[in-house]
Amino acid sequence: VQLQASGGGLVQAGDSLRLSCVDSGRTFESDTMGWFRQAPGKEREFVSAISAFTGSTTYYADFVKGRFTISRDNAKNTLYLQMNHLKPEDTAVYYCAQSTLLGTSRNKDDYDYWGRGTLVTVSS
Repeated sequence: VQLQASGGGLVQAGDSLRLSCVDSGRTFESDTMGWFRQAPGKEREFVSAISAFTGSTTYYADFVKGRFTISRDNAKNTLYLQMNHLKPEDTAVYYCAQSTLLGTSRNKDDYDYWGRGTLVTVSS
């Protein structure tokens, strides 16, 4: 499994970005996928997760609810994170991750594979 995240960049507060994460493996459809982020000097934290197959179950951290939307395109082995109304406190490296466990988890320890991350910087 190789996960490659992209789409980060420097934006102003209030702007939008869409992150993508392409999985080069063969199990994307059957795995839970998640987004996490890590700001300088802070621990990696949960952002959002989406269940396997249809993605009918999604979870969001409270600080992104109503602003971020997670989705998946199994035909393209791609995970997305649409981020709207960005705030300076959203500045972080964003990582996509893949979990082979049953269920949709918010716990980073339940994720087996991680991408390298993409940097999102939001200026005020």
